[in-house]
Amino acid sequence: MTRGGQQQNRSKTERKCVVSGEVCAKEALIRFVVGPENKIYPDLGSKLPGRGIWVSANRAAIEKAVQKGLFSRGAKMKVSADSDLADQVAGLVRQRLLAAVSMARKAGRAVCGLEKVKSALVSGEADVLLQASDGSERGKTALRPPNGEESWIQGLSGGELGLAFGRDNVIHAAILSGGFTDRVLFEGNRLKALQKTG
Repeated sequence: MTRGGQQQNRSKTERKCVVSGEVCAKEALIRFVVGPENKIYPDLGSKLPGRGIWVSANRAAIEKAVQKGLFSRGAKMKVSADSDLADQVAGLVRQRLLAAVSMARKAGRAVCGLEKVKSALVSGEADVLLQASDGSERGKTALRPPNGEESWIQGLSGGELGLAFGRDNVIHAAILSGGFTDRVLFEGNRLKALQKTG
């Protein structure tokens, strides 16, 4: 109850990060579960059985949870976690992002190539700009993300983007307005937070 006697509206989609202790929306966290041999596994789809252990969706938090043994605290038992767990999670997020881009392309809601992407940006039809991490910096400056930095994803290589479009290499791509924007942005921004810096 609040001071005014109103029922407090607690969202069922909030969880507590075992690293920071903060209560956050599930979307800002990554779920882990205890699997065979008491080992920690990431559960990005939140579908695996067992009690979830939640960690903020960024590299530093996952690395700290591994180094300080915080998964054991969250599981209330002794568990082990691979030292490269943050890399494993980043790899899984990368796969999910590629799958989302590929689905958008198959549904006709994604384009690639400098001229097509530029046209989609100018017309306002593009919601997300994707640029290959290994593309030239000069080439990337020719295009601006449609809705600021949050709508700009650079975490995939040209070869990876190429896979999503059925080509050898793609440097520039855009997700068009429609049902795929939120998923691509969600996975793309998660990937940003999970990538190594420096």
